[in-house]
Amino acid sequence: MLNHVRQAFDDLNTCLNQFINDEENFKRICDLGEAMADAFSNGKKVLIAGNGGSHCDALHFAEEFTGRFRKERKALPAIALGDGAHITCTANDYGFEYIFSRMVEAYGQEGDIFIGLSTSGNSENIIKAMESSEASKVTTVGLLGKNGGKLKGRCDYEWIVPGQTSDRIQEIHMAILHILIEVVERKLFPENYEG
Repeated sequence: MLNHVRQAFDDLNTCLNQFINDEENFKRICDLGEAMADAFSNGKKVLIAGNGGSHCDALHFAEEFTGRFRKERKALPAIALGDGAHITCTANDYGFEYIFSRMVEAYGQEGDIFIGLSTSGNSENIIKAMESSEASKVTTVGLLGKNGGKLKGRCDYEWIVPGQTSDRIQEIHMAILHILIEVVERKLFPENYEG
């Protein structure tokens, strides 16, 4: 069992090293973090969605903005698209593939940002949410994995994590999300990072 545990960490390390060896990944994180800070400064919001474990990551990301990340600061408007009543209503009336797109249609406004999490890049409900975002002139972000799937190349900002399993991909997705929060805070609340 010890060897399996060691192998799991080795796999994570390999995935992380492949990701950080591409300098463009860092540049895109900086660019998106600054765009998010500008959106917040202009009274706009961030919407985020995913399925399963990615839904949990979306919830975690949003609460870091509405609650607190590292130090006290003003709450920022980030919404994880996951209201249970909405999901069951929409899935029943329209189909599960529309659970996020209907929320983007309801809440998304020009200048907002939508982040879609899909380890395969093929989640139909994330694809439809991207379409709804595009129609509403919402900036689109894809945190993807494997080969990027159907979402590859269609988002304004995109990362394809070089993992082969959802767990390894989600671990890198969460690191990206945490670092995006730090970039936003460093721009909007530089006093929280002095010293």
